[in-house]
Amino acid sequence: MKRSTPADNPVARATSPWAREPHPSILITGGKGMLAQAIVRSLTARNLSAVAVDRAACDITRESDLCRLFSEHHPTLLFNCAAHTKVDLCEDEPEKADAINGHAVGMIAAMAREHGTFVVHYSTDFVFDGRSQRPYRAEDPVNPLSAYGRSKLLGEQKLQENAPPEWLILRTAWLYGRGGSNFPRTIVERARQGQPLKVVDDQIGSPTHAPDLAQATLDLLDRGLTGLWHVTNSGATTWFDFARAALDEFGIAADLSPISTAEWLKVRPKQAVRPAYSVLDVEPLARALGRPMRPWRKALADYRHAVQQAGEM
Repeated sequence: MKRSTPADNPVARATSPWAREPHPSILITGGKGMLAQAIVRSLTARNLSAVAVDRAACDITRESDLCRLFSEHHPTLLFNCAAHTKVDLCEDEPEKADAINGHAVGMIAAMAREHGTFVVHYSTDFVFDGRSQRPYRAEDPVNPLSAYGRSKLLGEQKLQENAPPEWLILRTAWLYGRGGSNFPRTIVERARQGQPLKVVDDQIGSPTHAPDLAQATLDLLDRGLTGLWHVTNSGATTWFDFARAALDEFGIAADLSPISTAEWLKVRPKQAVRPAYSVLDVEPLARALGRPMRPWRKALADYRHAVQQAGEM
């Protein structure tokens, strides 16, 4: 899969969407999600505006909705944040998952090709099977274990089959942030309700704060980079230690205990199979941006500050 580097693109900044005149028309699908909201905030900080549309305004699985969206806005840049992200529900709705996460991405790409639109699309660590002994590189073989992972891989493939002039696919993992349901929020809310918590301790990955993903996305665009990249906060942890860190960050004592994946599947046998190890290699990203992604634990502290300041938790 394609991945360009600064060396491949010596005039990257000159071809960045931000350098185009007049100012670009920016669209964001999945506009009510936490990633879309984080992108809007990052754009606003640069005095850039975007039209963020939710499913009611544009169902990306409907070609007519997409045609209308492109005809009305003539986007120069589109962030596709729309997705079916309920991993376990995807097992019961594989056709729906494929439609939203896969085939719709192909339609977006085809229309973007006609309109000359730069497409940024977000994918997942779930395209891997978790058998690696080192962080997954962008070029490593894929082998999704779940309907969700297969649908997201389908989206990657459909985008490249219908490739617009410029595109980015950003694989991320364990995403959380303001404005939506997410793992640390669920843990904190259940702990405050006095619920005992059992959390899987043998799945390893890298939590990703949505604002950090949004900022890295814009930094890649600044450099005119395209292709497939891995973007997470740095470092790795288990779901159990992520939960413990969230409780520590919010200053909550709770009845928290570890449980193995095998034990958890006995309790919830219909859950999707998740990769045991899905740490993504972000070293190429660090080299491209000239800075490392910050550690996940520091990002979690910022999340706590942000949601408390916003009165969300």
